[in-house]
Amino acid sequence: MRWDALFSDMESQFAEADRLALDSEINERTRAEMVSLPLEHRLRAAVGCRIGVYLLCGELARGELRHAGADALVLDEDQHQVLIPYAAAARYVGLGRHALPESSPVRRSIGLAHSLRGLARDRAELSVTIAAGAGAQRLAGVIDRVGRDYVDLASVTPGEVRRSRSVGEVTAIPFTALAMIRSPKAG
Repeated sequence: MRWDALFSDMESQFAEADRLALDSEINERTRAEMVSLPLEHRLRAAVGCRIGVYLLCGELARGELRHAGADALVLDEDQHQVLIPYAAAARYVGLGRHALPESSPVRRSIGLAHSLRGLARDRAELSVTIAAGAGAQRLAGVIDRVGRDYVDLASVTPGEVRRSRSVGEVTAIPFTALAMIRSPKAG
């Protein structure tokens, strides 16, 4: 009887050691996988969730994450959509632990310039927040054109259609200075 208990105890010790070794291997592989995981995959897995984005310029944007692209994301606020370049973010609040890689090569290639060209084509009235030293500066206007690494913003009177005679000034803004771009929701 004592031999049965001894063998049973040894068997359970070996099973526990095997389980601990397997748990350790799984944890190590998970840590190794996390090293190669880009933040955009974590953001993509959070599409549809409410998140907060604290920007380097001190501003905060909160809303439902609608899109996580190659180098920018889109949040839905109550009245607006907000385009935020990843480079402008200091931290994110509300992301889950999951990750989702982009499987479409076309979507992987769509960057910030593509989004800005869409806004320029629509002649949407925008509020552009730029990082200005230790703070932020807001400019209102319509995107005139988009270059490789800059955007031209034409300031117009709010509610007025962009015409050459209604443009107050045109400001060239490097992509690196863009913190966020707010546009009214369509419809």
